[in-house]
This record gives sequence, C-alpha cells and structure tokens, in this order.
Amino acid sequence: MSAGLLSTPTFIAILVIFTLWLSLVTFWLVRSEARFRTLFDGKDKRDLRSVLETLRKDHQTTASEIDELKKAMKELHIRLLPHIQKIGFIRYNPFSDTGGDQSFCLALLDGQDNGVVISSLHSRDQTRIYAKKISRGKSPGYTLSKEERAVITRATG
Repeated sequence: MSAGLLSTPTFIAILVIFTLWLSLVTFWLVRSEARFRTLFDGKDKRDLRSVLETLRKDHQTTASEIDELKKAMKELHIRLLPHIQKIGFIRYNPFSDTGGDQSFCLALLDGQDNGVVISSLHSRDQTRIYAKKISRGKSPGYTLSKEERAVITRATG
C-alpha cells in the first residue's frame, strides 16, 4: 500500500469502524467470560452437565415449593373467612340536649360481611346498648340507623 492510500478519508473511516467493532466484540467477550466464571464458580469447566442438572433440580424444587405455598394460602384464606376481618367505628351525638359524642356504633364483620353491629345511645338519663346481626352487609329483620349503615360501609369499604 502506498502512503497516499493510508491517508485517504475512506481508509481512515474504515479503520475507525474496525476499531470500534473490535472494541465492541472485546467488551462482549469479557462480559460473557465474567458470566461464565460466575456460573462455574469453583467448578471445572468440563462440568457443564452437572451445573445444568443442579439448576434444573433447584428449579423443580422451587416450583414444587411454590405450589405448596399456593395450596397453603388457599387453605388459610378459606379458614380465615369466618373470623373478624373488618371493623368500623363511629362516635356521634344523636341528641341535642347532651354534650359530646358519647354514643357510638361498632361493626365487627368477617370476610363475607357477616357479623354484628353494636350501638350505644347515650342520653342524660340512661345509656342503651343494641346489637343487630349482620348478614352479607345487611340486617335481616331489623332496620338500621344511618350511623349503623355508615359504620358497615366504613368497615366494608
């Protein structure tokens, strides 16, 4: 090659592109080598089959453990449905002649919105306590006050 050919812009561009390509390939090779070393940490390079077999067994074990956990979660969900899970509480003043929010409503509901609403009405002369059964968020056979409806909404919402 002549000296004039080496200084041409086309040759310089080709040389730059080749250098960039060589740098990219070198970077990729170094990164692949690091991953390979991590995979075979402390193992002979000829032992690829045992490494892959170990990974497969670990994957199977993990998959079966996940299946067991899913079954246990379903069982727990079913077992927890009848337990109190939702609570609503409101204090209020139903009478204008008493001071403060001495009356209250308390809703205790399970996972299917069944449970009880306990209401306490406080006046100057007496305090009355009422309990109403709640079935699927409603009170069969009893009319709910606006505070009782509000406390059920608060518990379920």
